[in-house]
Amino acid sequence: MLEKGTDRSQFFRSPVDKYTWRDIGSSYLLNVRFTSCLFMGAIGANKINQRRLALWKNNKLKPFAELSKLELAVIPANIEHNAHMFYIKLKDIEQRTAFNKYMPAANILSAFHYVALHYKQDINLAVFMVMIFIQESNRLVRLPMFYNLTDEEQ
Repeated sequence: MLEKGTDRSQFFRSPVDKYTWRDIGSSYLLNVRFTSCLFMGAIGANKINQRRLALWKNNKLKPFAELSKLELAVIPANIEHNAHMFYIKLKDIEQRTAFNKYMPAANILSAFHYVALHYKQDINLAVFMVMIFIQESNRLVRLPMFYNLTDEEQ
């Protein structure tokens, strides 16, 4: 499977002097460095996910949500997630812009790189749907969910 389409393994055993493509396929061999990083990440994946989930559940923004200053990310109860990102929704684009201008001064990375679906030309949506997408994308801010954030940094 890793060498599908080539006779690479025969080259290493010396029956052929060079290896070539023999069939449709690709070579999916990973270099040693990438393989070791991937392996170590897989070993620590459960620990990383547990920490991110703990950060997600204990976020410090709940008081602001209770004051209706922002909306927190919502995951339906029947959905299991890995907390790979955390987002909030602010009142409007002006509030989001002000928020994102403040965040670097607080040494916090925030992003708003989600583009409303209507910007994709091959999607034909009803006007009211486009307006909802624009409104929601203008409110959205993504916040870091680094597993190694301390409780104080959060």
